[in-house]
Amino acid sequence: MEKVNTANRGASFLFAKLNPETLFTPEDFTDEHILIGKTAKQFAEKVVQPEKERIENQDFELVTDLLRKAGGLGLLAHSIPERYGGLGLDKISKGIVGENIASSGGYGVAHSNHTCIATLPITYFGTTEQKERYLPKLASGEYIGAYCLTEPNAGSDALSSQTTAVLNEEGTHYILNGTKIYITNAVFSDTFIVYAKVDSRHFTAFIVERNTPGLSLGPEENKMGIKGSSTRSVIFEDCPVPAENLLGEVGKGHIIALNVLNLGRYNLGSACMGAAKSGLKKALQFTGERKQFGKSIADFPATKEKTAKMAARIYAAESLQYRTASLLEESLGDLYYSTDLKLIGKRMSVYATECAICKVFGSETLDFTADEALQLHGGAGFIKEYGVEQMYRDSRINRIFEGTNEINRLLIPTHLFRKALKGEIDLAARVEEAVVQLSKPAPIRPAIFEKERAAVDTIRNLFLLNAGLAYEAFGDTLVHEQEALMKLADLAIALYAAESAVYRTFKVILKNGEEKEELKIQLSRTFLEGAIWEAERLSRQLVSELASDDKRDALIGVVIRECSRFSSFGKESARNRRIAELVYEKGEYCC
Repeated sequence: MEKVNTANRGASFLFAKLNPETLFTPEDFTDEHILIGKTAKQFAEKVVQPEKERIENQDFELVTDLLRKAGGLGLLAHSIPERYGGLGLDKISKGIVGENIASSGGYGVAHSNHTCIATLPITYFGTTEQKERYLPKLASGEYIGAYCLTEPNAGSDALSSQTTAVLNEEGTHYILNGTKIYITNAVFSDTFIVYAKVDSRHFTAFIVERNTPGLSLGPEENKMGIKGSSTRSVIFEDCPVPAENLLGEVGKGHIIALNVLNLGRYNLGSACMGAAKSGLKKALQFTGERKQFGKSIADFPATKEKTAKMAARIYAAESLQYRTASLLEESLGDLYYSTDLKLIGKRMSVYATECAICKVFGSETLDFTADEALQLHGGAGFIKEYGVEQMYRDSRINRIFEGTNEINRLLIPTHLFRKALKGEIDLAARVEEAVVQLSKPAPIRPAIFEKERAAVDTIRNLFLLNAGLAYEAFGDTLVHEQEALMKLADLAIALYAAESAVYRTFKVILKNGEEKEELKIQLSRTFLEGAIWEAERLSRQLVSELASDDKRDALIGVVIRECSRFSSFGKESARNRRIAELVYEKGEYCC
């Protein structure tokens, strides 16, 4: 029997209310979670950060040494089963390590790449012999891994790969030919997860070792950022790979590639959220010390507003990341020793929508924070010694990594429509119910955080209204209507982020009372208010584009009226100034 709770299936947030009892939040961390977080944070701050200059100057021997030190602390082993030399920890721990390593810039990219997409294909899809051979070394740092998917003519369309694999006459080796580009960790990796087409047709995964004849590397790429991680082409010229190094099954490489990327997207969201916290801390320190016009920059209301909005967005990112972590653990937690590759692939895909949101929201939160942090530094932000310009450069790749944000946006609503076509949900009934609730909204009761929870329901209803309009307008051709799909995705992202933040706050209020949770309350309201405005804007655009002439004006009126009920959660300026005061008291993001 499958472990996944049918009531909590992937993307259910798009059409069903959240049960707060199922929501995992950072306040639910165990002592083990806290301990591994402290270990990762201390390693990043005390071991990696002092070597920042050498890492940025691409001292890859140092980066390799640091990775091995991380292995000695167990920081490479969290997602490897105990039987194979790992710690066998949950996906929450995985996110915690990713978050705390993220402040280390290019090193953090090398670390996260190794522990996620370069190792998990073997963890979940390797044979017992492959796991015994490689996982202990990957866990300790004796081996470093890389993931080879992208090609000159196969980026977002990964399955158009032109790298080939042909089994030799003896049946002992596959002969690989082709080139992979932009491969992270290439220069110091010992294992490469490589995707190639067997007989030019069957997309298949292989484990290729560094010293295999015919494997060579191109020159180091001269990148804009993340310089501490190696990026090179990996070239295969008549490269003989032992047949026992085939990973999974011939022709089933897409199951590994696409599903491991789901975990990569979650992982990237954690890293971006952690880096955003670091960026906010830099901004707080600088603006607290720098004076202009006779007072600290931190005292200016415009600075406080920027600070509050950065903190509110990070709070939402943190909330949705650990919500997703728990969902992934629910789905995958009992599969470390499973040999049922079909089941593993199915479970990995359950929360593809949520993982895509982690990636998009996390990377855009980091970009927003990096930009605002640099702006608050003024001219100093452009100067290397302050560290903000590196964060700004490093952050930009995250909107491209693990599938561009555009590709991920297209995936988000598409997953829902596929569920509807398969009969897994009655989308038409959900849309009809949403339209009724928007047209005849229930009164807001005087209950704890009731207005905020009602606002979340409104964003969901707006998503469903517009999803229904889109399907009615385009039918089966909707997959080609990218403008509409991306706007629907933005509504879905706003919903998931707002719901995660609001219900996290609701849980802690029930536990601790409103007085003790003032900061979380204010952060939730600031983020939610922005989400409502965004939902109204997107809905008006979609209704104008999709609704028939006889319905358009009436529906726009419904959208405006319903969103106006939630246009304010108290005076925004006063609330944001209070958030800034509380955050400056702490000197860093802390909830």
